[in-house]
Amino acid sequence: MCLAVPGRVVEVYDENGTTMAQVDFGGARKKVCLAYLPDITVDEYVIVHVGFAIQRLDEASAKETLETFAKLGILEEEFGDGFEMAAREAGMPNPEVAS
Repeated sequence: MCLAVPGRVVEVYDENGTTMAQVDFGGARKKVCLAYLPDITVDEYVIVHVGFAIQRLDEASAKETLETFAKLGILEEEFGDGFEMAAREAGMPNPEVAS
């Protein structure tokens, strides 16, 4: 599943002429393109879809959405170890750590 997920911008930088950011999604950090929202600053919240920030979001809405996603397991699904999750659902050991 591919969702649009809110996150907090923790760093903004230029990468080969494109405005980029490190965005925190409730503990998971990812590189995000800010081409659509180049004026975003550190500590602002954005909604990210397939690696692109597509909209600003207020802090309260972002935190509420992140809490809901965490309760539903969506953050683990989006940012967790996919192999571990699939193995767990199949009742098998994680193939990345199995010997």
